[in-house]
Amino acid sequence: MTKLRIGILVVWCAGLSTSVHARQKGGQDETGPYEVVENWFKPIHEGFRLYVDDVLAETPDRVFVISYGESPLTTPADPRPGVTEEPEVTPDHLIVILDGDGNKIGEWTHAVPLMVHPHAAKISRYDPERHLWVVDREGHQIVKFSNDGRRVALTLGEKGVSGSDDGHFNLPADVAFLPDGSVLVADGYAGTRVAKFDRDGKFVTSWGSAGDGPGQFSLLHCVAVDAQGRVYVADRDNSRVQVFDSGGRYLDQWPIRRPNHLLITRDQFLWLSDGTTNRFAKYDLEGRLQTYWGVYGSFPGAFHNPHKFSVDSYGNLYVADYENNRVQKFRPGLRADPRRLIGAPF
Repeated sequence: MTKLRIGILVVWCAGLSTSVHARQKGGQDETGPYEVVENWFKPIHEGFRLYVDDVLAETPDRVFVISYGESPLTTPADPRPGVTEEPEVTPDHLIVILDGDGNKIGEWTHAVPLMVHPHAAKISRYDPERHLWVVDREGHQIVKFSNDGRRVALTLGEKGVSGSDDGHFNLPADVAFLPDGSVLVADGYAGTRVAKFDRDGKFVTSWGSAGDGPGQFSLLHCVAVDAQGRVYVADRDNSRVQVFDSGGRYLDQWPIRRPNHLLITRDQFLWLSDGTTNRFAKYDLEGRLQTYWGVYGSFPGAFHNPHKFSVDSYGNLYVADYENNRVQKFRPGLRADPRRLIGAPF
């Protein structure tokens, strides 16, 4: 072997050795391409736990936390073995605003008497005024607030009255928007339909019924829309995602263990959180799995039923970690594979 070839081989082996030894030992890829920001979520009210349902990062320094109330830390978060009663929950701190460091910078206290149990919040990308739509599940209504929260611009449904007609819901779960301003309501926990309203809140149509066949539902937990106007529904208790056109015509379905929340990204992939596997999973829009990550637990970075999630303009991920009664913030890792990061919302 020539001296040149020997020299090249030595250099290559040295480089290989350096790269192998530079790799971090151990670990289980628990947080995927992210680093968890530990202790980001602070008590809103000292001595109490907050029952978080949703988180919405409007900007990196304006993060909405949606809850249905709080209880003292001295009471159990879940019923004890053999005990059926739930902890007493005080309906307070329903809409709280945090900055990028997790500090409270605002709270819509005036929203408390207007709602019963907020479950989700959305801002339409097509709305220049950036109204906040809050789904009040137990109140059977959707409340559209001005961006500063000072004004109620519209209410769909009737507070405290359930139904399945053009003016009532039955435990609605989520909303989504079409380019023309139309609103889609996942109705929902007891309802078994997607209801469509125009931009002014006038009922247009609805589709769905109880069951497990195509176009039937059992707990519609989330609804999302892609760039072609196709509608994706988290049909949670049927363990699937169903796909429709914007008028409700059935197109497809994908088996998913327990889809909680759906997010269509700008690059037209669908990410979802799964409440059984405690994972985040990425699919192309034909339903083919691309990647996933996540692990069960209560330690920082783990999940116990990741309920809803949001991504800010810096790529930070916020997760309403339901059974752990917290919001977790994750930042992209320094050398993160961009294909495994949850992309910017469409």
